[in-house]
Amino acid sequence: MKPLLPPVFVNGVEIPAERIAAEAQNHPAPKEKPGLAWKAAARALAVRELMLQEARARGLTPDPAEVSPGQVETEDEALIRQLSEAAIQPAPADEAGLRAVYDAQPDRFRAPSLYEAAHILFPRQDDMETVRAHAEGVLTELRTEPRRFAELARIHSACSSKDNGGLLGQLGQGDTVPEFEAALEQLGEGQISHPVETRFGLHLIRLAARARGDVLPFDVVLPRLRDAHAKAAWARAASEFTAGLVAKAEVKGVRLQAA
Repeated sequence: MKPLLPPVFVNGVEIPAERIAAEAQNHPAPKEKPGLAWKAAARALAVRELMLQEARARGLTPDPAEVSPGQVETEDEALIRQLSEAAIQPAPADEAGLRAVYDAQPDRFRAPSLYEAAHILFPRQDDMETVRAHAEGVLTELRTEPRRFAELARIHSACSSKDNGGLLGQLGQGDTVPEFEAALEQLGEGQISHPVETRFGLHLIRLAARARGDVLPFDVVLPRLRDAHAKAAWARAASEFTAGLVAKAEVKGVRLQAA
């Protein structure tokens, strides 16, 4: 099979087309555009080669570490890690700057909300169109007579909560699946949702009450802000370091962005 792209050369070192083809399996792309996976693989291997060349130019000697029980880095992986540790220096956190982030949007740092909610569950089946039609029919009844929620839950719900009119009691963050929790967040008190799909099926959700969490003090949020800053700062520093390697490299066969 003819390769989609020619071999890649990084400062005169060839990355064969066969190796790029193997790496392309790790880069998803639409079936009708396999060239996208090929190019992504070529770029990834070219940057990897640049990192290895830089590590060797600095005289680094590979010292493989155990990354998990029974799994040890390859020498190339060790060199790239050691180079990253030596060369990538993210900017330290500035507490005044973190305080400004906190003060700008304090609502981002609230304690989790609590909800009083009820639901009617229509369980997942092979024919989900029929399930959805059933849920929409019950929703139509509820729009006309919302006070019948408990009655209709007892009749239609597949959840054990139906014996209590669909009541789920007090719910906090993580007590339900993400789709259910997201729907609760969007509802106003007393509102009933459109059918919400989860792995269990379709839900009609009624929010009875919400207790919005208080804004957390800065001192409580500070460790989270430092962690987020550290990750973002490392990503920026890594990008700048890689861009510097690309800018001074001679790469043929694939285009790398210098910034």
